[in-house]
Amino acid sequence: MADPVERPADQPECPSMQGAGLLPPELRAWMLLLAATGAVEQELRAVVKGNLDVSHDEFLVLCLLAEEPAGLRMTRIAELLGRPKTRLTYQIACLQHAGLVTRQSVCGDKRGVEVALTEKARRLLKEASETLSETVKRALTQFVGPAQREAMCALLPDLAASPDLEAN
Repeated sequence: MADPVERPADQPECPSMQGAGLLPPELRAWMLLLAATGAVEQELRAVVKGNLDVSHDEFLVLCLLAEEPAGLRMTRIAELLGRPKTRLTYQIACLQHAGLVTRQSVCGDKRGVEVALTEKARRLLKEASETLSETVKRALTQFVGPAQREAMCALLPDLAASPDLEAN
């Protein structure tokens, strides 16, 4: 079994790691995964700000749009990110002001607004992609250890049988 994940001295162990509380195994596993992804997000925030000069939430919008070349409706972006539409409107305005997205009305729908990446945003994402990818991989290596793997396999038993995971 691999060594426990090292963490900075000022970062206490996640309480869910102990497993002696009231949570059922599925909820405990979910909490372990949330803690790990939260730690990865923290690592990514500074890199996103430094490379793209946007907030983490704005970066998530850019990532969604990068996967949809034709753009997405604002209501769909809000649904996918679990964000209030009012907050998303502000984020889109900031991205538009920075020249990273365009907004246009949806034909035949007075209230519909579609958002798409600009060429500037595509170029910046492409230029930053290697650094962002390395940051995610490094953070995952640092924060996802045996407990998180075990939690993921408990939530998704078919994943435990995956030959890709067994090789690691």
